[in-house]
Amino acid sequence: MDITATPVAGGMVVTLQGEIDLYSSPRVRERLLGLLKERPSRLIVDLSAVPYMDSSGIATFVEMLQQVRKQQGALRLVGLQANIREVFRFARLEQVFAICDTVDAAMA
Repeated sequence: MDITATPVAGGMVVTLQGEIDLYSSPRVRERLLGLLKERPSRLIVDLSAVPYMDSSGIATFVEMLQQVRKQQGALRLVGLQANIREVFRFARLEQVFAICDTVDAAMA
């Protein structure tokens, strides 16, 4: 799992590459929580290079959404592949998360 963070006007873009599963989700969680200490107004997570996500990854993003909301910020998920989007849809989380096609759309 590669995780890169890039500051942008009004927030942070985090790009994840690799599978998010039981083994990698703790690292993703730790890194995102660390970034939230900087209190970005908008956290944009680019998942376009994530081919697989299990329930532990979903749980990580639910926790991040809760943390961002406590800080009065916004969380945007970007570039979900069809299989991952389907998991969010099946869990009815597509109505809870702001899901965008591109980083530019998430910044608008």
